[in-house]
Amino acid sequence: MDLVVSTINGSDAERLLLLVHGYGADERDLGALLPYLDPNGKFAAVLPRGPLPVPGTPGYSWYDLAAFDPQTLSDGYSAARAALDDLLDEQCAALGYDRATSVVGGFSQGAGLTLALGVGRTAKPRPLAVLALSPAVPSFEALDLDPNAAGTVPVLIQHGTHDPMVPIKRARGLARDLQRRRVPVVFREYPMEHQVSLEGLQDAHAWLASVVAGELPDEPVPDDPVELVPSVTTATFQREVLEAEQPVIVDFWAPWCGPCRQVSPIVEQIAAMRDGAYKVVKVNIDDEPTLAQQYDVQSIPLIGLFRNGRLERSSLGLKPRQQLEAELGMLVIP
Repeated sequence: MDLVVSTINGSDAERLLLLVHGYGADERDLGALLPYLDPNGKFAAVLPRGPLPVPGTPGYSWYDLAAFDPQTLSDGYSAARAALDDLLDEQCAALGYDRATSVVGGFSQGAGLTLALGVGRTAKPRPLAVLALSPAVPSFEALDLDPNAAGTVPVLIQHGTHDPMVPIKRARGLARDLQRRRVPVVFREYPMEHQVSLEGLQDAHAWLASVVAGELPDEPVPDDPVELVPSVTTATFQREVLEAEQPVIVDFWAPWCGPCRQVSPIVEQIAAMRDGAYKVVKVNIDDEPTLAQQYDVQSIPLIGLFRNGRLERSSLGLKPRQQLEAELGMLVIP
């Protein structure tokens, strides 16, 4: 696989930094992060372009997300990983750096691939460390984790708490799975979506300095917060909603819906204020299209009040709490 590659040499470069872009981007995408990640020019940054054009965008991808098969990895994932592995060899040889001192990292799809490159099975020297920004890992098995990587390759995972593409719980789970296999992991989360934050870049710069100094940073992954508004699925809807003894407020939403994210704190406020009198849950209509069709959810956010096994009232769109409660037939609390 021939890859288009750009190289940016730091003014005082001592080692190689491979940065792999995400879905729908290109090799220039992560180059803009270098002044923050490497302000002192200690790295020679290698920026490859994915092989697959993404229709409707000016960017590229590394493998076909829709066709990914976790059992066979036959969609191009294995080929992309192998191409990046070879590129790391080629660029280290061309630029005169030791592969074992290099750092690999990326964003989203690229982060998932460089994680596999850093901690997966290989007969080659491992890179020094892995920087994973909002990683999209198709499956933990796809990493092909090598037991010999335990305790040797530190990983920094950064993720957004409001990421609509890769849920924060999945990122925390990935960090915990790696730590259970004794991979040194630092996990950081930020109030952002599927993106990179300035605070995250500052943390990444400090982490890079520590691993270059020979440290193996490893910190406990934070617990998942208790959800005021838990999710229900098609499988649990009958028990959690239709058979509930108290009235149930159901927030029908989707991760891509901006007004849904705006109404979410209002629904959480209702859950806290009405605890004991009402049960409050949410349904992701992307994950549960059957429920959306059953209750004719054509626009969101839609907040429904269920009582005695049926949808009694509903409120459509972003509303202040008092108006939302009034439309649901609840006694409005000041």
